[in-house]
Amino acid sequence: MVATDLQTPPLAQLTAEASELLKSLIRTPSFSREEGPTAELINDYLQQKGIVTHRQGHNVWAFSPNWQPHLPTILLNSHHDTVRPNAGYTRDPFSPEVEDGRLYGLGSNDAGGCLVGLIGTFVHYHTLFAQNWPGQTFNLVLAATAEEEISGKGGVELILPQLGHLDLAIVGEPTQTQLAVAEKGLMVLDCTARGRAGHAARNEGENAIYKALADMEWFRHYQFEKISEMLGPVKMTVTVINAGSQHNVVPDTCTFTVDIRTTDVYRNAEVLDIIRQHVSCEIKERSFRLNASSIPLSHPIVKRGQALGRTCYASPTTSDQALMPFTSIKIGPGDSARSHTANEFIYLDEITAGLRFYIDLLDGLQIPRTV
Repeated sequence: MVATDLQTPPLAQLTAEASELLKSLIRTPSFSREEGPTAELINDYLQQKGIVTHRQGHNVWAFSPNWQPHLPTILLNSHHDTVRPNAGYTRDPFSPEVEDGRLYGLGSNDAGGCLVGLIGTFVHYHTLFAQNWPGQTFNLVLAATAEEEISGKGGVELILPQLGHLDLAIVGEPTQTQLAVAEKGLMVLDCTARGRAGHAARNEGENAIYKALADMEWFRHYQFEKISEMLGPVKMTVTVINAGSQHNVVPDTCTFTVDIRTTDVYRNAEVLDIIRQHVSCEIKERSFRLNASSIPLSHPIVKRGQALGRTCYASPTTSDQALMPFTSIKIGPGDSARSHTANEFIYLDEITAGLRFYIDLLDGLQIPRTV
């Protein structure tokens, strides 16, 4: 895999260090917007490896040495914030306990295993590049970022301008190290139908609920013309409704929320334009930021992943990929089904296999440099 005259940390050492780093992260609460202590922990770990780090807010990043401007640049990114533990926990969420090969703890699966795997991968290639490895075919940027769980503006989006031109991102999320080659986007709409108040006992007023129902039926049944080959159709779901103040008053307003999962064949703004042409309610979008993404199946990293025995799939969940206006792919150890669950865990051998896979995926990879 590497030239025999170059010295790199053995895989066993890298995986042991990755597991210990993950245990330290579990011990350190890192709820979204409160990730300062874990940012400090990651920053110190990298500096102890002789890596020059940068920090903005609770985000930490580093560039590989022996930077070659003519080579493409790959971003290794995962997040270190977590959700809050749910009420079903029977274990201490901040106590990293190992049992039957499982490492338990909040954030172990989402996305601690991915994060420490990418950090170990960066350490491996940082060592190689520092020795002027003749096999270098890309530059690397490592970014451990904040606020992913809330799609906050203080996370990866904040630091992208500091990272320079990026040709590809590997986003670490638990995919069982399969290749998530497409990801649905998310747009949430707050809608208001307006009527006129009146007494329910008389033929007065204009019922805002009835006006809202017509629009809600449209959201329920409308089918967008374009359908994504990987992600299928755009999906719209009414999820919250509020109206009325008392039984004998015709309501003058009815508000409802629509959850929209967009696909790579529409930008979020396009979807909203189409919606506005068909409904009469007032619409306020919460954000356009979380667009769908996809990577061509012909891309070299997809081909490399397939050669390593991985399969491609479309992910229904949203990650920081949605904030990246360049080619990206989502891959990582762990299982998305365990994310945000009580007694969250990751298998120790998943951490080992994930780190090895990341290294093998990048070894000798040649990707196009984008303009």
